[in-house]
Amino acid sequence: MSKQAETDLSQEAECCPSLAVSRIPAQAAAALAPAFKALGDPVRLQLMSMIASADGGEICVCDLTPAFELSGPTISHHLKTLREAGLVDAERRGTWVYYRARTDVMRTLAALLA
Repeated sequence: MSKQAETDLSQEAECCPSLAVSRIPAQAAAALAPAFKALGDPVRLQLMSMIASADGGEICVCDLTPAFELSGPTISHHLKTLREAGLVDAERRGTWVYYRARTDVMRTLAALLA
């Protein structure tokens, strides 16, 4: 997901009331749907949980991979999907990549479902 798309995701959702209050506008629904779709996979949902609950607000891919009985490339694919959906940010440090949840997007999704 491009930086512009990430910004749009946060801005779109800020304008939207809870689903229980009123209908979400089509443009906001289109912007938010990829995030919900990404979380629709059990492995990605678990990864997101691990990233969001990590001590210090970030976690190394080296700590994520052993938690699953999946290959490294499969975990990388799931993490890429989370990044492209705007749910996490990643930073390479040497040979490892560290992931952080985008709390603004998480709050937006939570508020929409509240």
